[in-house]
Amino acid sequence: MLKLAAIAVTAALCAVVVRKSAAELAAAIALAAGAILLGSVLSALEGVRAFMDELADLAGLSPALLAPVLKTVGISILTRFAAALCRDAGEGGIAAFVETAGAVSALLVSLPLLRTVLDMVGEFL
Repeated sequence: MLKLAAIAVTAALCAVVVRKSAAELAAAIALAAGAILLGSVLSALEGVRAFMDELADLAGLSPALLAPVLKTVGISILTRFAAALCRDAGEGGIAAFVETAGAVSALLVSLPLLRTVLDMVGEFL
């Protein structure tokens, strides 16, 4: 995390200095830093996924039940990232639409999980 924080702070400082003369270049620096940070974290997410698969096996859960959770987390991260980029570009309205689209997408992805929960509740009644 120390390396990621150093990259983020360095990129932010560079963007602030460059923004005075070339706002487009500052946005490109921020986007490149975001891509580097996201790429660095994606490899760590594989370990989280493996751990969740292991937990599912121990609990006897189907991988199909965990897939919506992982997809929802992915949508959440992507939505937050895209909305922050839009806000940094001065487009708060677009950021709000991105957040709304992310919420709807997360809801749609989680529908199979909600259906399974309803079926389980129906079996208990």
